[in-house]
Amino acid sequence: MRRAYETLLQEYLTRFPCVAVIGARQCGKTTLLHSLDDSWQLFDLERGADFQAVGDDPDLFLSLHPDKVAIDEAQIHPALFPALRVAVDRDREKVGRFIITGSSSPQLSRSISESLAGRVGIIEMSPLSWSEVIPSDRPGLVDLLLDRETSTEDLVKQIRPRGTLQELFDFWYKGGYPEQWIKGDPRFRDLWHDQYIKTYVMRDVARLFPGLNQEKFRVFARMLGGLSGQTVNQAEVARALGVTPPTVRDYFEIAEGTFLWRSLPSFVRNVTKRVVKHPKGYLRDSGLGHHALRIPDVTALLAHPQAGGSWEGMVVEEICRQLEQRGIQFDVFHYRVGGGAEVDLVLEGTFGLIAVEIKLGQRIRLQSLRGLRDFVQTHGCRFGIVLSNEERPRMITEEVVGIPVRCL
Repeated sequence: MRRAYETLLQEYLTRFPCVAVIGARQCGKTTLLHSLDDSWQLFDLERGADFQAVGDDPDLFLSLHPDKVAIDEAQIHPALFPALRVAVDRDREKVGRFIITGSSSPQLSRSISESLAGRVGIIEMSPLSWSEVIPSDRPGLVDLLLDRETSTEDLVKQIRPRGTLQELFDFWYKGGYPEQWIKGDPRFRDLWHDQYIKTYVMRDVARLFPGLNQEKFRVFARMLGGLSGQTVNQAEVARALGVTPPTVRDYFEIAEGTFLWRSLPSFVRNVTKRVVKHPKGYLRDSGLGHHALRIPDVTALLAHPQAGGSWEGMVVEEICRQLEQRGIQFDVFHYRVGGGAEVDLVLEGTFGLIAVEIKLGQRIRLQSLRGLRDFVQTHGCRFGIVLSNEERPRMITEEVVGIPVRCL
């Protein structure tokens, strides 16, 4: 499967001296480096010989390798970043010289912001998206949303679903981590997810936060599957775990900073309504969530009480992944007022303000869209979108269009 990030990486190499590719472990960062041509030299800091070559004297290493060098897992060696700044500044105008990758950590973010500000283009990489698993030559929903001239009529006329409903549900159940798609073995998938969570907690998080209670955090990580798609009250989570609210706040910050969890703050600009201000959140990969909930297959998933929240999280993440693949800057929110009216996803960027409601079913009742229609009219949105499993795009009202999720 060709990764959509290849195009973005090549663009950034024509604009920045250094490009940083950050993302969760096993999402495909190293594989992305292998898409580079043979003129690039690749060094992996988790390999002893490469760490010694780079780490003994980073300034000397970069003097000897001043161009087309890619360094994997750069966060392991913080001293590399000031050396990179010096190397870049020797020839500030030359672009496409260095690539670094790394799993997110406070040290990595701090090193990039302090040492490489103004010198680096940052790509946030995610696991496979639906559009990568089932590619299409036709423009998808996100492509059309980025054009401010697109109308609801254009959406209905121009986009068509990709893949089958069975393929979409298979993607939803499995999640997007590439390794399981390569192997294609259900037993391997279960083992891989189990080992991923153990490695994430016991290796990455334990190394980044040595004072963390690993057992409590492992329980918390498994709880996230059941919290996905819900408005999160951190005090209730703290009581369930038997820890203090500040500890749970730290847990959520760790989960978000390591790309396990995506938090959607509340959209609170309309002060005339009583808006629920708790954030809403999603486990960023649906496959990890289903493994944590011990869901064995798609049939069991559809009957599970968490199916709606999981589906909503998968769709939110798919939209975010596609925007990130294109290098688009955007903000995401959810919206809910005290009376219960809500909007699952509010997107804001140079493309405008767009409200999205997400449904698992095929039949959409107009009464259930009261919150979406009110939000569109109150906030002057370009339009509202209902993403569901309908067969084809259709106009619901003049300002609201229904789109099959397969059109993403």
